Amino acid sequence: MGAVVVDDDSLLLVRRGEGPGAGEWSVPGGRVECGESLAEAVVRELREETGLEGVCGELIGWVERIDESHHFVILDFEVTLLDTRDPAAGDDAAEACWIPVSEVAEQRLVEGLAEFLHEHGVIDTIT
Repeated sequence: MGAVVVDDDSLLLVRRGEGPGAGEWSVPGGRVECGESLAEAVVRELREETGLEGVCGELIGWVERIDESHHFVILDFEVTLLDTRDPAAGDDAAEACWIPVSEVAEQRLVEGLAEFLHEHGVIDTIT
């Protein structure tokens, strides 16, 4: 699952440091741990990857990503920040930063993210 955080017309992105999508930008997120709710997992991953605290809101949407060795079902949630500090990359994120919404599609994003964000009204353009 993923945390979609928009603040002051910027989207919070992390550059993946390892695993699928390494070197590419994505929203903060990861796996749900045993015994944890989706909302708990979203705010935990946000904190681990960016150092920021937030509150999980509504489900924005979901996608499937299938390759030769994985089948991911990704649920992305709207997240409201509890503070507006600059993010600090942690866990498996190599970098974390705010990207102006108008510039998100220009970044080297994980496959399908620009289309997902456009389809759900987070960004206006995908090219």
